[in-house]
Amino acid sequence: MAEQLKIKLSIANRVYPLTIAPGQEEGLRSAAKKIETMIGQFEQNYSVRDKQDVLAMCALQFASQVEQKTIDTADVSHEVETKLEALNQLLQAHISA
Repeated sequence: MAEQLKIKLSIANRVYPLTIAPGQEEGLRSAAKKIETMIGQFEQNYSVRDKQDVLAMCALQFASQVEQKTIDTADVSHEVETKLEALNQLLQAHISA
């Protein structure tokens, strides 16, 4: 088993100690930084005082981005599949001729 790494991440003025695989560190630190940036934006733009409300809005924002990417990927996959089917029909018609 790979050696685990102990790190501390600060989010919304709270420190979270984590034990992670070394390969996860960069992603987790980047995510924590994005959350902190988003917290600052929400606090500045909406004068929200409750950290729980700000964190809920951050969670909603990130979750909606993930969902939108899933939807966009499904749309692209469907479009590619349709084009491949059309190309396959053209090839089959050319081979049959």
